[in-house]
Amino acid sequence: MNFSSVYIEDEIAETERVIDILARVGDIPRIRIERYGEIFNRAGQNFRLQKQAPALILAKKHGKKVLPAPEGYGFEQGSGFYFSHMLNCLYDCRYCFLQGMYRSAHYILFTNYEDFMHDILGQSAQAAGNVFYSGYDCDSLAMEPVSGFCNSFIPFFANRPEMTLEIRTKSTQVRKLLEFDPLPNCVVAMSFTPEAAAKRWEHRVPAITKRLLAMRKLQQAGWPVAIRFEPVIAEPEVENNYARLFQQVFSTLNGELMHSVSLGEFRLPTDFHKKMVKLYPEEGLLARETICSDGMVSLAGGGAEMMQAIESRLLTHVDSSRYYRCA
Repeated sequence: MNFSSVYIEDEIAETERVIDILARVGDIPRIRIERYGEIFNRAGQNFRLQKQAPALILAKKHGKKVLPAPEGYGFEQGSGFYFSHMLNCLYDCRYCFLQGMYRSAHYILFTNYEDFMHDILGQSAQAAGNVFYSGYDCDSLAMEPVSGFCNSFIPFFANRPEMTLEIRTKSTQVRKLLEFDPLPNCVVAMSFTPEAAAKRWEHRVPAITKRLLAMRKLQQAGWPVAIRFEPVIAEPEVENNYARLFQQVFSTLNGELMHSVSLGEFRLPTDFHKKMVKLYPEEGLLARETICSDGMVSLAGGGAEMMQAIESRLLTHVDSSRYYRCA
């Protein structure tokens, strides 16, 4: 992975983790800053242009580090929590809400992992929900060779079997996970769309076959794996496309050993959608007729009937006890 430059907050510049990370990113310009917001939040940035040559920002996360999962997110259906050691994603999926959320396409890596762990422990002690999701504001594994996320968080959760971690990803970077003994309380969840959708909208994402092979290695090693079929995007051949994808997935992975499987339709907050349309005015997906409800945008032609048809096909491959619909 290549970065145009690396910004380092003064407060963490001399910490062991940051020194290790800088050794991994190679010989690129290094700029010291006081706070990441002076780069990431400044006005007049163009997400689309920055995405062509993003920088890496090494920062310390202040304030709340563990938040309630959005309603309907994850297999706990909103009763869990999420944490983001990174903001933004190495991949460039045209449907991704991050393009509408942030002004900047630079990657922020928060390096104070121990503070995240402290807050996870505190949240676990306060609430009944003991499921923690990583991968909401980033791809959890895509930057693993730089971030060292697994080296820190896998041992942490290994010592706390009462907690569950879900690592959400599209990455094939599973080598580090395979160096550990599998954890029954760590679920690796991979997101998939059909081949046609992936080629059209998922730029820089590894091929479906490569990601399935990575998941098979994990499953054969004993790791709990999960599949997230999302976002489901309405198009003329959507049912047949998903039927082919289901066949491909469940001929590679053992559905009976799957932790969970989900479907989720394409939806965006209205404000995010407006920003994305401005960023990519030529993108047909974002120019399509939409339906607005409760501050969310979905595509005309989708909805309950489409989702039920796809769901029926999915449930021929996996038991309903392992399935949920993502809101």
